[in-house]
Amino acid sequence: MEPPSEVTLEQIRERAYDLWERNHRPDGFEIEFWLTAERELKAERDRQLRVREANEAKSVPT
Repeated sequence: MEPPSEVTLEQIRERAYDLWERNHRPDGFEIEFWLTAERELKAERDRQLRVREANEAKSVPT
């Protein structure tokens, strides 16, 4: 199975914008939303990788 792809700037931008909108579009929090978005996306990618690795380990005959 192919490993999860790297998080792209476009994915971070979209997530940061979504976070900004969900928080009622406050001024002055661009960096915080960007960093939160990046952290969330990387955590999701890492979880997917761990699940794939666990599933592959289960499917290997012993």
